[in-house]
Amino acid sequence: MRRSLLWLVTVLILTGCSQLDSIPYSPRQTPETWLSIQPFIEFQIGSRTMLLAQPTTTAIVYLLSLVAIGTGLYFLRIRNTQRARLWWGMALLLWGAGALFAGTSYEAFSYQIKCAGREACIWTSWWEICYLILSVASVDAMLAAEAYSSATGKWRKILSLYAFIHIAFYATTVVIGAIVPIKFLISFEWLILVAAPNIVIFLILNGWRTYKLRQEKELVLLGAWVWLVLTIGAYFLYLISGLTQRLWARGIWFSENDVLHIGLIIWMVYLALVVAQRVDDESATLSLASVRTTE
Repeated sequence: MRRSLLWLVTVLILTGCSQLDSIPYSPRQTPETWLSIQPFIEFQIGSRTMLLAQPTTTAIVYLLSLVAIGTGLYFLRIRNTQRARLWWGMALLLWGAGALFAGTSYEAFSYQIKCAGREACIWTSWWEICYLILSVASVDAMLAAEAYSSATGKWRKILSLYAFIHIAFYATTVVIGAIVPIKFLISFEWLILVAAPNIVIFLILNGWRTYKLRQEKELVLLGAWVWLVLTIGAYFLYLISGLTQRLWARGIWFSENDVLHIGLIIWMVYLALVVAQRVDDESATLSLASVRTTE
């Protein structure tokens, strides 16, 4: 999986990124009009003046990146021989890297990346393309972790194979979207649609096993997915409410992205404090014994 992902990202950067410049910001923005609708601060690096967009949101998303990477390293440090913890660690490292790319292009240096030196601002960048692929790769690594912690036998193989096919499919669509270009295939909405089946699998798998096996491990994993769904739901509710624009007009720099990132920071802390020490590889013998006990 890692080699395929690296190859796809390399192909994207070498052949597809030039096409991203052809997608204009919607609605159309010039560098001047972009600055009129974005909170930002100026700072000096040597003789060069730089703009930091959405500074509070930038701080929160970079904090999320650090917390995710730290949590991933913690899973790896305590993994012992548990492959479920290994995949959780990989998943959270990918998530943290994706958050770093996203915060750089969507917030921190969005002006320099998308607007500076252009007649009109562009809609996306290769930073965001890498974020999209890394995010779905993270969710698929979580599915691989679930395959070891909550499945055995053929179901473990099916889930692991699905995770590999899923990231290959998504990365391919993103590459196509960047090269053609097709805006929807490199959008956050497409990411959510593609990732949604994984989250449904998580909820059903851990929900069913919590009911049947009464295992603490399954319950804490179910709690993780419920919180993730609530966080994503809160993001979309805040987005459609229009509160971001009203608060920005009053000088309060708080957006729907802050809602999402704060919720995800809490999620990462939960994973580190509650899930990490409880998740382990499921054995076929233990699983069968547990089912018989509950019958």
